[in-house]
Amino acid sequence: MSSEKKRVQFRAPHRLVDRADALADVLGEDRTDILVTALREYLQEAAHDDALTQEIAAAYYDDEISFEQLKALVGAEEAANFQVLKQQLDEEFIDEVADA
Repeated sequence: MSSEKKRVQFRAPHRLVDRADALADVLGEDRTDILVTALREYLQEAAHDDALTQEIAAAYYDDEISFEQLKALVGAEEAANFQVLKQQLDEEFIDEVADA
């Protein structure tokens, strides 16, 4: 994982931030560590959700996200599989249009 960091800012409900702060106190960490861990775990779980994976694939097929974004979301192996399928679909479309 890259050690480069990007600063982000967002608004969250007070209660959620308070819970993150409380957990940070218990674990002796800071809020950022808690939020980064939570985000990392959420994204990891999301990548294994079949319905969401299909939405991600559809976004890739429709050119809404890049291959690099796809790879970051679903992993290199699955992204490569989607890339091959997209190429096959594109070739089939070209063949259909050529035959019409």
